[in-house]
Amino acid sequence: MTIEVLYPEVANLFGDLANVDYLARSCGAQVVRTSLKEKVRFPDEDIDLVYMCGMTERSQSLVRDAFRPYVEALRERTEKGGVTLITGNALEIFGQYIENDDGSREEMLGMFPTHAVRRMMSRYNSLYLGKLDDFKVIGFKSQFAHSYGDNQKGFLETIRGAGLNPDTMAEGIRVNNLMMTYVLGPILILNPPLAKYVLQLMGVTEPKLAFEELSMDVYNTRLREFSEPTRGFTYG
Repeated sequence: MTIEVLYPEVANLFGDLANVDYLARSCGAQVVRTSLKEKVRFPDEDIDLVYMCGMTERSQSLVRDAFRPYVEALRERTEKGGVTLITGNALEIFGQYIENDDGSREEMLGMFPTHAVRRMMSRYNSLYLGKLDDFKVIGFKSQFAHSYGDNQKGFLETIRGAGLNPDTMAEGIRVNNLMMTYVLGPILILNPPLAKYVLQLMGVTEPKLAFEELSMDVYNTRLREFSEPTRGFTYG
């Protein structure tokens, strides 16, 4: 079993690379890390999970240019049910464009009919509580942009917090086993049920997580806290 991490030298914010370490420790997967200067492996090799996490706004254009030759390969992987997880502002790279404060646009990869509106003087920080299938997902958001457009099917159903933008309950983007979310965390360590869900998609029939009992205790405690109706969710 192999996990490919894309561009970790720039896509490495908010501790989200720990998601991969947690999965690898739980299932014994090999982790390969592909840099900006290297050829992406998943089009030609048997990769069970492709993973990319958030980055600085300056790095988004570097990642866009590096990944551009592989857009069609990712489409094909998605159509075949390959598992891909994208977290943080990395999802913005796969939309049509990013709009800057001055109204200018940076063209992106165009995989989805969405676009991001970036406001560098207005960072959005919040807790997040959502739902996937029969379990809840908790996490955090810290971002300068929200995404808009035709997003009929999100990755998560929002309970508290913002979705892909504050005007929608659909959070992230989901196509087959391609999952994209603004939720940070690291999301898999914070959410053992989600970590097991991803492992099952990867083909692990009876996943057993590292430190599972402790992880579930922490998850349940935080879930109760995030469900308190008096708890503030958005922070300036």
